[in-house]
Amino acid sequence: MPAETSALPFPGTDRVAVVTGASSGIGAATARRLAADGFSVVLGARRLDRLTALAEEIGGRAVELDVTDGDSVAALVAALDRVDVLVNNAGGAFDAAPVAEADLDSWTRAFEVNVLGTVRLTKALLPALRASGAGDVVFMGSTAGLTSYEGGASYTAAKHGVHTLAETLRLELVGEPVRVVEIAPGMVKTDEFALNRTGDAAKAAKVYEGVREPLVADDVADCVAWAVTRPHHVNIDLMVVRPRAQAAQYKVHRES
Repeated sequence: MPAETSALPFPGTDRVAVVTGASSGIGAATARRLAADGFSVVLGARRLDRLTALAEEIGGRAVELDVTDGDSVAALVAALDRVDVLVNNAGGAFDAAPVAEADLDSWTRAFEVNVLGTVRLTKALLPALRASGAGDVVFMGSTAGLTSYEGGASYTAAKHGVHTLAETLRLELVGEPVRVVEIAPGMVKTDEFALNRTGDAAKAAKVYEGVREPLVADDVADCVAWAVTRPHHVNIDLMVVRPRAQAAQYKVHRES
């Protein structure tokens, strides 16, 4: 609404947003949405070919980024003159095994990407976010970071880590001009999330089987954009967003 927009400290914004994991799914949708809302978007991901195509589409800037690699993160930081918003979206689930059959390599990957990679990039960009005078750190969490479920331990443990990271950082930055926002989606149907987790297209399809209108990436991007465009004294600590068909992590209505 016009009255709301005029109250923002950054109308028609020229703010710079860095979005990680931006080559597909929620990251790509978030980059598109923020660009449409007037942000200058820096897109980071490992798949530079996809990233470059998207950057050209939205008028953004593609930077090859592996959040698990310190040198890669340092190169990104060195290439930036300004950062107002960091969207820590890089992450994922890599197995669905019970704890008794845990693949420790999968656990390591889950923590390296979801937790340590997020810490690494947030730490590196905090000076710029503070210097902006109105910075935002967005953590892409999950309802898996709030509730555990069978077969999801490596992912739920990692996303619980992201949740407590957001809570702790918010406490540590109180009084500073940086907001800490956590978006925690439930079931989101994207091209890659379930496939990466199961390694099988048929198994991935069954995750969403019978679910009427699961969330899509654009729904989550809408939440991110709304949170970072509130007047800067308003902090959206935690936004939990699910499809109507999902009442809880373990309670999903499936139509026959």
